Formats: sequence, C-alpha cells, structure tokens
Amino acid sequence: MSNVSYYTPEGLKKLRDELNQLKDIERPKASQAIAEARDKGDLSENAEYDAAKEAQGLLELRISKLEETLANARLIDESQLDTSKALVLSTVKIKNQTNGMEMKYTLVAESEADLKSGKISVNSPIGKGLLGKEVGDVAEIQVPNGIMKFDILEITRE
Repeated sequence: MSNVSYYTPEGLKKLRDELNQLKDIERPKASQAIAEARDKGDLSENAEYDAAKEAQGLLELRISKLEETLANARLIDESQLDTSKALVLSTVKIKNQTNGMEMKYTLVAESEADLKSGKISVNSPIGKGLLGKEVGDVAEIQVPNGIMKFDILEITRE
C-alpha cells in the first residue's frame, strides 16, 4: 500500500533540497568520520567508531525515508481545486462558537505544516474536521478536552 502525499511546489522543492543535502554533504561527512575513527586503532573498544557507524545508519534511514516520500509525492494543481469545499490548500476562515475568536488556517500536507504561518496539517484534528466542509457548515472537532465547534466563514485559495 502506497502512502501518496500531496505537496505544493515549494513543499516538494524543500523535500528534494533536504535529500540532496543529506546525499551530497552529510553522507560523505559520515564516511569521513568512520574512516577517522577506524584509524584510531582497535575497533572492539572504539566508542567513536561505534557512534560514527550508528550516525551513518540513522542518516541512511533518513535518506531512504525521504526517497520513499518523494516516490509517493504528488504535485497539487492549484488551478483545479474546488473552492466550494475545504480541501488541501484551502485557506479556511473559522469562528470558534465558544469564545467567538476568528482564525484563518491553510490546510497543507503534514510535512508542510507550520502553525506560526497558519498552515495546519490535513491529518491534524482540526484539519480533519475542516476537510470537506462548506461555507456555513459547523465543524465539530474532537479535541482532548471535549468537542469544539467552529463556524466555517470563508474558503479561499491563496
């Protein structure tokens, strides 16, 4: 079963840049650290060698995960998105029914989520609760301390 994820052009570029950084810069550094530790003598009691090998293993794991993510990544064609419902890349203006506070969130793929810039993951509780909703709907979202209700005020593409 493949885990297809949808990305904006910027999100996809960020993933590719990170993969290139790991392959072109970090991988040679890890090999160099192992070589230097190996030159220091007896490998059976060489903690530096063990640490370098472990770091290399973690690096290779991260590289393979990124390669898998990129293999399953799909670019979102923003011009084809429907603005009548909250979908990936929708910017949704909501109003908390309890305290009247209004918020604006852009729904994005999990790897692009950044709460400071108003981007929340479609896999987060609020993101899941907003998906598929239309202007005028009430989103009831289960959070740890109960159910929050949000009025959907506006859906746009930015």
